[in-house]
Amino acid sequence: MKIATLVLAAGKSSRMGLPKQLLKLGSTTLLGKVIETVSSIPNNSIFCVLGANANTIKKTIEAYQVQIVNNYNYDQGLSSSIITGVEYISKFDFDAVLVVLGDQPKIESDYLKQMIEYTNKKDTSIIASKYKDRNGVPAIFPKKYFNTLLNLVGDKGASKILNNNEFPVITMNLQINLIDIDTKEDYQNLLNNI
Repeated sequence: MKIATLVLAAGKSSRMGLPKQLLKLGSTTLLGKVIETVSSIPNNSIFCVLGANANTIKKTIEAYQVQIVNNYNYDQGLSSSIITGVEYISKFDFDAVLVVLGDQPKIESDYLKQMIEYTNKKDTSIIASKYKDRNGVPAIFPKKYFNTLLNLVGDKGASKILNNNEFPVITMNLQINLIDIDTKEDYQNLLNNI
């Protein structure tokens, strides 16, 4: 299957108070770390959705093999980034989209590779990550759900689809750190545990 990876990084980082995509993490940034992780997946086409502070962030990820997609409606929440990204990749011939958040630096490439393996076996199902009380991203959506993704609204992203019995969702029950970095405290905890 030809899978596009959509890294969502368009938000204003209002809880952080500064662009979290630019936070230093080792020799790169928070967003750079996520892009490095998805870059290690073979035959991967990576698209990064930027919005707030796009020009500044773009400069920090120029070295990576990633196509930038601009979300001019980023104020309308996470769904607007999914819509912008899916609209863009629909021009190409992808069989599915892997949606990844740009602020989840602990996600490992082996985990994402296993998600892709699941998708290759169950190509009509949505593959989601299992949180304590809900399903979430990273998640893989086959092409047949692109139109559903294009009709999302608000800041909950794809949660409405991933937690709805109408859709065939398979969850990954592997041990993985799905923490996302939203506040200065989250960032400090991340640095303390590297």
